[in-house]
Amino acid sequence: MLTVIRGAGDLATGIALRLWRAGIQIVMTDLPKPTAIRRTVAFSQAILLGEAAVENVTARRAENPEEALSLLKTGILPVLADPEGACIAALRPDAAVDAILAKRNLGTKITDAPVVVGVGPGFTAGVDCHAVVETMRGHYLGRVLWQGSAEPNTGIPGLIGGFAGERVLRAPADGVFHLILDIGAPVKQGDIAGEVDGVPMLCTLDGVLRGILPDGTPVHKGMKSGDIDPRCKKEHCYCASDKALAVGGGVLEAVLGLSGVLK
Repeated sequence: MLTVIRGAGDLATGIALRLWRAGIQIVMTDLPKPTAIRRTVAFSQAILLGEAAVENVTARRAENPEEALSLLKTGILPVLADPEGACIAALRPDAAVDAILAKRNLGTKITDAPVVVGVGPGFTAGVDCHAVVETMRGHYLGRVLWQGSAEPNTGIPGLIGGFAGERVLRAPADGVFHLILDIGAPVKQGDIAGEVDGVPMLCTLDGVLRGILPDGTPVHKGMKSGDIDPRCKKEHCYCASDKALAVGGGVLEAVLGLSGVLK
C-alpha cells in the first residue's frame, strides 16, 4: 500500500512513523524551504540536508516521483519538495493524507486517491476527504471523524507541563531570523534564543528549547519561531511527541479502515 503524506513537519512525521512501522509505503512532500520548528523530529529536514533520521527511520530527498519509488525499494522514506502535491497524480497512491496543518484546505480533493484523510481543521469528511483526524489536545485527540470536521483552531497551543501559550516563542520583528541557542539547550526565562535584525527573541519560561527555526529563515513579527518544553527532558527533543503519535494512530486507523483492511 502506497500513501502520500502532504507535509513533513513534526506532526506529519509522527503520522509517517505510525504508518511506516505498520508496513505502509510512504512518500512525503513539503516546501522547498521547510519552516518546521521541531527540526530534530521532522522528515522535512531531508529536503534541506539531503537526509534526515527520526527514531531510526531514515528519510532522503527525492528529486521526482520516479526517484521516490526507487528509494522506497531500498527501505528509505522519500521526501519531495512539492508543496502543491503534484506527485500524487504521477504516483497514483492508494491513500493521500493532508497533514500540512494550514488550518484550511490548500487543494486536497476527495478524488486524489481511493482513500483521502484530512488532518485537523479545514476539512469536512465526505466533502473534500473521506475521513478527518482530530488534532485538538483533549478527550478527542487522534479520533477518526467519519462525518463533519475537526475542532476549529483556537490559536492557543495545548497544555504541556502546566503551560500553553507561554511555551511558544514568536519572532519579535519582521526580517531574517538568526539563531543563538539551538534545540536541546536548557533555558531560563529572559534568555535570548535568537534575534531578528538585532531585536532579541526572549525565552518566556524555564525549560528546554524543544524547537526553533533554522538560522537565516525569513520571518514576520509574531510568527511562531520557537518552542520551550517546561518538563526539562532533553530526550523529548529527539523523539515524536505524544500528540504526533496519537494523531498518527488515528490516520493509520482511517487508512486501514477505508482500505478494507480492518473489515
